[in-house]
Amino acid sequence: MIGITGNFSLQLAQFDLKLDFELPGRGITVIFGSSGSGKTTLLRCIAGLERARGNLTVNGSCWQNTANRLFLPTHQRALGYVFQEASLFPHLSVQKNLEYGFSRISSQDSKVEKNDVVELLGIEHLLTRSPERLSGGEKQRVAIARALLTSPKLLLMDEPLSALDAPSKAEILPYLERLHAELSIPVLYITHAMPEVMRLADYLLVINQGKILSQGTLSEVLTRLDLALTHTDDAGAVVEARVVAYDEPFHLTYLEFNGGRFSIFHDNLPTGQQVRVRVLARDVSLALENETHSSILNIFQAVITDLMMESPGQVLIKLAIQDTVLLARISLKSSNLLKLCVGMPVYARVKSVALV
Repeated sequence: MIGITGNFSLQLAQFDLKLDFELPGRGITVIFGSSGSGKTTLLRCIAGLERARGNLTVNGSCWQNTANRLFLPTHQRALGYVFQEASLFPHLSVQKNLEYGFSRISSQDSKVEKNDVVELLGIEHLLTRSPERLSGGEKQRVAIARALLTSPKLLLMDEPLSALDAPSKAEILPYLERLHAELSIPVLYITHAMPEVMRLADYLLVINQGKILSQGTLSEVLTRLDLALTHTDDAGAVVEARVVAYDEPFHLTYLEFNGGRFSIFHDNLPTGQQVRVRVLARDVSLALENETHSSILNIFQAVITDLMMESPGQVLIKLAIQDTVLLARISLKSSNLLKLCVGMPVYARVKSVALV
């Protein structure tokens, strides 16, 4: 059975952890929440580092079943763990650090080739260096490579970018995207940084005070009007799209999505490439008619599926453009003037679209 399913119950000093989850068996699931919400405790339960009551099955393999007194110790769970700090052996070269990971499993259980991992994470030129001669981003890439060389059935990543400065984060994110694109190993990734969520997540698990507030695809969770993360200034939707054409005279790239086509100012995206774009709620306005004489290029027919009062004088509106969901934040006065309601057809005017 493909999937990661489980439930945990654990009494903590600050709250009681009670979680029941069903996650995809591949791709990146981001565990999102504020500091102290229980994210790391969940990962420690999955790793067997915390002995919570409950059950855990990873892609058909049962790692824990309290009722049957089954509890695999951490060293018997086929997982890799990447922490906030790289935790490399300082007295060993990068090559030797990788060999340590490779030596932890038998040859018949090895499913990952060392050369492939080295190439995937771009660390060929680092093999002879000692950890003290690596940047923060390089250390984390080596730590990820070492974890992958144990041929894990599950990769756990606990805020791997939180200790890095902005340039190091920018350096390592493309490598994390490559893991996502090229490996079938499921990843559970903890963060409280929304840019990482939008760039990496396939599935999103939102936790607060040891409880699950929401779990679902990235688009489903980011556009739920009952969640606090939807009511921040940078609330919006992430849309999967594909590059279909480039209009050279106007320096416009056209991105096709399920519901229409975005026009964005970008000139180095190859045709056929899959991309993610972010549309902020504050950048979407609504109209009852299609205003063709406008400087706005991205206008789509949509249907209102939900709306909610926000701060005084503002309304947050959920829109469906065929199977694609966007959010719009408009004034209460505009909503009343247009007499907006659920089920009403409108034109969504997207003022700005940004590549994630």
